[in-house]
Amino acid sequence: MQPPETAPSSPQELLDRSYQIAGVTLGELAAMAQLAIPANLQRHKGWPGMLIEKWLGATAGSKPQQDFPELGVELKTIPIDQQFNPLETTYVCYAPLLSKPGITWQTSNVRNKLQQVLWVPLEGDRSIPLADRRVATAFFWQPNEQEDAILQRDWEELTEMIVLGDVEKITARLGQALHIRPKAASGNVLTDAMNADGERIRTRPRGFYLRTSFTGAVLHRHFG
Repeated sequence: MQPPETAPSSPQELLDRSYQIAGVTLGELAAMAQLAIPANLQRHKGWPGMLIEKWLGATAGSKPQQDFPELGVELKTIPIDQQFNPLETTYVCYAPLLSKPGITWQTSNVRNKLQQVLWVPLEGDRSIPLADRRVATAFFWQPNEQEDAILQRDWEELTEMIVLGDVEKITARLGQALHIRPKAASGNVLTDAMNADGERIRTRPRGFYLRTSFTGAVLHRHFG
């Protein structure tokens, strides 16, 4: 078995590819793809996601679009424990701190990323060596009406704070399902934002994340 050389031509082909790697360990996938396995994820947090992207044929890379733009599908790997509870929040996308006027929930990158997601759960228990962690069965998810309404409310409240120049007042406690927190390799990385007086300031980049309470409900509804 080898990683595909082309992107999947349909959602069903993408799902079929995910089924082929279900139950396989990350070490086995890395070996077949001739990739080195990091000793741990402290400095390689995104490695499992990049490995799964390779095996599923994702094409977007780090571009601000869906991982499978031709299919309208975003790929999200999620580490879980034995009870299928997520072990960490899920990164969605960067939060633009110099928002362009006219952006709405319907046209936001957050909604674009979450309109159809292929969730790929991975064993995440730290007692299991990284190479021995298995891939679980993937599944498609689209926000239902209630989930979409919750996400929209969170996005609008957080985005309004950014537009009003209150980015420094945003904490990870704000938002029921979606929250914002710093997103950068180190605290030395800064980007532009506006303060309440309309003046440009330098602050840490921010990202939108899904809370574990939200993704946990999605997982448990699917796996029962």
